[in-house]
Amino acid sequence: MASNPNSQELPLVLLHGLLGDGRDWQPVIEALPGIDCHTLDLPGHGNNRGLSVTGFEQTHQWLCDALKALGIAQYRLAGYSLGGRLALYHASRAPAGLQALLLENCHPGLPLAERAARIEHDECWARRFEREPLAAVLADWYRQGVFADLDEAARARQIARRLGNEGHAIAAMLRATSLGQQPDLAAWLRAKPLVGARLPVSWLSGSRDHKFHQLACQLVKQGCNIHHLTLDGGHNLHASQPERFASCLRDWIASTP
Repeated sequence: MASNPNSQELPLVLLHGLLGDGRDWQPVIEALPGIDCHTLDLPGHGNNRGLSVTGFEQTHQWLCDALKALGIAQYRLAGYSLGGRLALYHASRAPAGLQALLLENCHPGLPLAERAARIEHDECWARRFEREPLAAVLADWYRQGVFADLDEAARARQIARRLGNEGHAIAAMLRATSLGQQPDLAAWLRAKPLVGARLPVSWLSGSRDHKFHQLACQLVKQGCNIHHLTLDGGHNLHASQPERFASCLRDWIASTP
């Protein structure tokens, strides 16, 4: 956990993506002096690699318990990729203390007809994480389309950062929180003038992450109650441009009293 106890703001809780840990946010936190920032290692990751969950609801309960253990009653929540999906599910459960939500290159969920195929797709990756050398799996993982903005040097650095993971733990988390296991939360976002009146939701996408940028644009067109923000970048904006990402967070905090 990283924090700045001198802040007068509501605590900002940050959730990383698959294969990451709370340290991923450190460059962003360093660019946010005066903001009370808290990072959590997701189940199966970092200091929580020995912790497993069965699905989104149990992960929501884990997050509630983690916040309670930190003494955090009211908070802003930001999440990236998998962390964003978990944050979105958490918000859909209407936790009393959540005051604002920001999602970075996040997926709202698939229609029911597409979920079985996604579960099968993620199961293939999970088996690879369990059975193959981690370096070999990561070399293929970071050649997926969403990471197309990474050049060879950036890809090599990302792989090196992720070699501390434990393959079985990643596989378990991938199965538990597969996109195919997630409810379609776009429906929740569309149904929320009343939620929107209480909980502002900002959605940040990278213009060069074509898949997730188009998803965010579609949510706006579908009438979802979100504030869509864009940075010129790829999938992992907070890693590739932490100071610009921190600037977005400062603006977001200032706009969400």
